[in-house]
Amino acid sequence: MNLSLKPGAEGLRAQLFHIIFESDTPGAKAFDIGLILAILLSVGVILLDSVEAYAERYGMLFYVLEWIFTILFSIELVLRLYCLERPTLYLKSFYGIVDLIAILPTWLVLLIPGAHGLVIVRILRVLRIFRILRLMEFVGEARLLIDALKRSLRQILLFFFSIFMVVTLFAALMYVIESPEAGFTSIPMSIYWAIVSMTTVGYGDIVPATSLGKSITVVLMLLGYSIIAVPTGVFSAQVIRSIREDRYSEEACPGCGHERHEKRAYYCLRCGTWLDEHSEDPRKKEKDKQDDNGDDTDKNAPQDGET
Repeated sequence: MNLSLKPGAEGLRAQLFHIIFESDTPGAKAFDIGLILAILLSVGVILLDSVEAYAERYGMLFYVLEWIFTILFSIELVLRLYCLERPTLYLKSFYGIVDLIAILPTWLVLLIPGAHGLVIVRILRVLRIFRILRLMEFVGEARLLIDALKRSLRQILLFFFSIFMVVTLFAALMYVIESPEAGFTSIPMSIYWAIVSMTTVGYGDIVPATSLGKSITVVLMLLGYSIIAVPTGVFSAQVIRSIREDRYSEEACPGCGHERHEKRAYYCLRCGTWLDEHSEDPRKKEKDKQDDNGDDTDKNAPQDGET
């Protein structure tokens, strides 16, 4: 959670803060695990309640359980706000908004009929599992993927625009060739057919009846297979580029001019020159120290003619 949340004061509020917002103690881990289990159980209740057979048989039980979970989550949110120095900062965050949305639907049922189904958003709170498993260490990798997606956005958009033109062309042809009885009642409907055919989904609700239409369908399907790898290749290339830039430095070696060193490297792989221009080479320090010690030894040695 990228928030500078601080406990409100020492004592009980500080203890609650460490239990609720941290996961480096047994109590905090137990709290997070218990919270996630409660979230999953509450979502399971909503899912089962949406099944008519279960709702008729266990409707009252589901109703009671849902209110129990809502009260528990409401107490949890109150405790979160109580132990914070600035509660509004948490309420404005992603998790704060999700926590609030997770309990509002059930309370709104008292005022607005039909709001009960909105409780399903509680599943978003399971995102806290990243704190328990310490998966936030992979934020760097997620950043690489986002960076690669941004870099390849233009190419991907151009690719999809080209695909849309191809789909529109095939759809127009099929609209002219096939009859409305086959399902090609309009160009938009033909576009729907072309997209389904190109992605090789094949729902079968619209099927060409003529030999020419079937031939065009075969070409479109083969074309769909051939272009599937295009966006994947573009994105993969950008991912590799982002990984290289994240790992390697573009600064040249001051000794030989060689580039592409790892960012954590101290010496040039080719000539062994110290790479950090903002600090002194420790080997030079050691050499200067040895030279100074040698000079002192020479000064203390007896000179010619001395006994």
